Amino acid sequence: MELNDTLALRNRRRFLGEVGCGIGMLGLGHLLARDGRAAQSKSSNPLAPKQPHFPGKAKNVIFMFMEGAPSQMDLFDPKPGLAKWSGKPLPESLTSQLRLAFINKSAKVLASPRVFKPHGQSGIEFSDFIPNIASCADDICLVRSMYTEAFNHHPGQLLLFTGSIQLGRPTMGAWALYGLGSESENLPGFVVLTSGVGTSGGASNFSSGFLPSHFQGTLLRNSGDPILYLSNPSGVDNKSQRAVLDAASDLNRLRMESTGDQEIASRIQSYELAYRMQSAAPELADLSSEPAHIRELYGLDEPDTRQFGANCLLARRLVERGTRFVLMMHASWDQHTNLNKGLKRNTDATDKPTAALIKDLKQRGLLDDTLIVWGGEFGRTPMVEIRNTLDPENAGRDHHPLAYSMFLAGGGIKGGQVIGATDDIGFNVTEDKVHVHDLQATIMHCLGFDHTKLTYRHMGRDFRLTDVHGNVVKKMLV
Repeated sequence: MELNDTLALRNRRRFLGEVGCGIGMLGLGHLLARDGRAAQSKSSNPLAPKQPHFPGKAKNVIFMFMEGAPSQMDLFDPKPGLAKWSGKPLPESLTSQLRLAFINKSAKVLASPRVFKPHGQSGIEFSDFIPNIASCADDICLVRSMYTEAFNHHPGQLLLFTGSIQLGRPTMGAWALYGLGSESENLPGFVVLTSGVGTSGGASNFSSGFLPSHFQGTLLRNSGDPILYLSNPSGVDNKSQRAVLDAASDLNRLRMESTGDQEIASRIQSYELAYRMQSAAPELADLSSEPAHIRELYGLDEPDTRQFGANCLLARRLVERGTRFVLMMHASWDQHTNLNKGLKRNTDATDKPTAALIKDLKQRGLLDDTLIVWGGEFGRTPMVEIRNTLDPENAGRDHHPLAYSMFLAGGGIKGGQVIGATDDIGFNVTEDKVHVHDLQATIMHCLGFDHTKLTYRHMGRDFRLTDVHGNVVKKMLV
């Protein structure tokens, strides 16, 4: 081939490549505009606020995840019918298809010793272990008909937060941040707060999966710097740090322009956000400015409630400052043994601060656009689990995915109502079944999204939080 022919061929290829990119960008612009997401392409900041598909009632989400699975029939779903079966095995017709983590299908039924009473104008019944949450009855939508397919902790948590039991999918907070961006310039848009002891899912509950890494959750620590390595090393002042960041940013931008790698944009954004957080995060975590009545409300000076109460107050401060999604993980509610003692320990830690958060947001006018979700990855069996036959206080409950309870408040949710029902022993849902995908679809709806259209193309297909399932639970909505 002659040199001129080679040059002509190369020029034709370049022309077609440039034209193709232009046509592709036009197509992309059309698709973004069709889905109401064209605003995403107008800012170099991938976390800039974005418009949802329609005006959502909720601007922020605080997901109070009770890791390990609270016992619904001891807290939210009174089952006096358990007394009739207590000490007896359930009929085989109920248990023949049951999958259990630890106990046998012939395990005996355990009646709940808890006392339930109606609360508020709505008359919703709550256990005597959660009197403070019960005082918020008229703001709460209690769902007694949740169900899932996963009966072990890590798969259950993955399904709840990513819509799949497979690792590597984006989590709910990452999807919310991807869809809406953040209204905070100086703090992460997706923040994780932990309390209690132990966890199963860990970071997989707040991963960005295959979404760009700037959508993943940022863990705030309970001691030391709120975020690891937030403080400058000795001898490094703000001026020299700014100079290093500017130089690194220039190099990263050059690299991004030559490769088109969006992870480089994530890196630039992360560096800049970390720089701004050096002043914002310590101020956020300093609760000393809160008045005495707020400290008392959240139980900051009481040993049982101090840790979880501080996280609840931080969650309020975060949404005030524009953080989009706060994941609070309190571990562990996995009471296979010592149910009464373990459940009491957990409720003593969380009941008062949970109610404080709801009431505090409400009195500040923030509850209407802040969605609160409270619950675990599944429920507990009506049958007993005994691991030490010599200890009469050793009784616990096994994992139960077929019927359990969660509650929601604020952010477009209609309070003062119960959704769904279970049978006399809390074994199966009998009315208004709500799958975890339905819960996810409803949360996305409150944020202003059609859950079937909030998608991200990966490996040749469009993925979404609800996988290929889920329906908005309209009864929950205002």
